[in-house]
Amino acid sequence: MVKATFESKEHCYGSRRVLGALRDEGVSIGRFKVRRLMKQQGLRPIWKRKFIHTTDSNHNLPVAENLLNRQFNPKAINQSWVADITYIRTRSGWVYLAAVMDLFSRKIVGWAMAPHMRAELVTSAMQLAIAQRQPEPGLIAHSDRGSQYAGAAYQSLLTRNGMRCSMSRKGNCWDNAVMERFFLNLKMERTWRKDYANHGEAIKDITDYIVRFYNEGRLHSTLGNMTPNQYERQAV
Repeated sequence: MVKATFESKEHCYGSRRVLGALRDEGVSIGRFKVRRLMKQQGLRPIWKRKFIHTTDSNHNLPVAENLLNRQFNPKAINQSWVADITYIRTRSGWVYLAAVMDLFSRKIVGWAMAPHMRAELVTSAMQLAIAQRQPEPGLIAHSDRGSQYAGAAYQSLLTRNGMRCSMSRKGNCWDNAVMERFFLNLKMERTWRKDYANHGEAIKDITDYIVRFYNEGRLHSTLGNMTPNQYERQAV
C-alpha cells in the first residue's frame, strides 16, 4: 500500500505525505513504519535544479508598498493573492509560466504560459484568476517589483477590479516565499523529471499538474493535510 500510494502520487511524496494519504484512506500506520518501508523499497523522490532570472526590477516604474508584509495566512478566500513568473526548459526553448495563488487555500487560481515573459503574460494569468473567482474590491495582489507587474497594463487591470497592489522589498525573495515554494514543488515534482519536446507538450503537462495534481490531489501540511480544493470546500 505504501508503494501503491507513492506511485499514485507520481513518485513525488515523502514519508509525511504518504502517511497523510494512507490515513485519508483509513489505514492505521505510523510515520516511522512508512519511512522504513519506503527506504526498504527505494521509494525516494529525485530531482535536479536549474536557474534563470525571470523578472527585471531595474526600471523606473512606480513601485507599490509591501502591503502583504509576509502575512501568508489570511482568514478567508479572496483576501490575499500572490503572483510570480517562472521558466520551464523544453527542447524548443524556454516556456514561461505566470501564476496567481490564493494564500488562504494555496490554490492556483490563475495561470498563463507563453514562450515570452512580456506584460501580457502576467495580465493573462491575473485575468483568468479574476474571471474564476470574482473577488470583492479590496483584495491584496502581491508580486515582486518586476517591470511586468509595475507596468501600466497590469496596474490598470488591478485598478479596474478594485485590487490593492503590493510588492516585495527590493531583492527580498522571502516576501513572496509561498509562491516561490509552489514553483519549487512544480519543478521537483514534475518539470525537472521531464524532457519536453516543445512548448505545447510542456503547457499541457503543467496544466495537468496545476488542475489535477496540485489543486485537487496534493496534500499540504499547512492546510492540515488537505488539498487546496478540499480546504476551500470545508471552509464554505
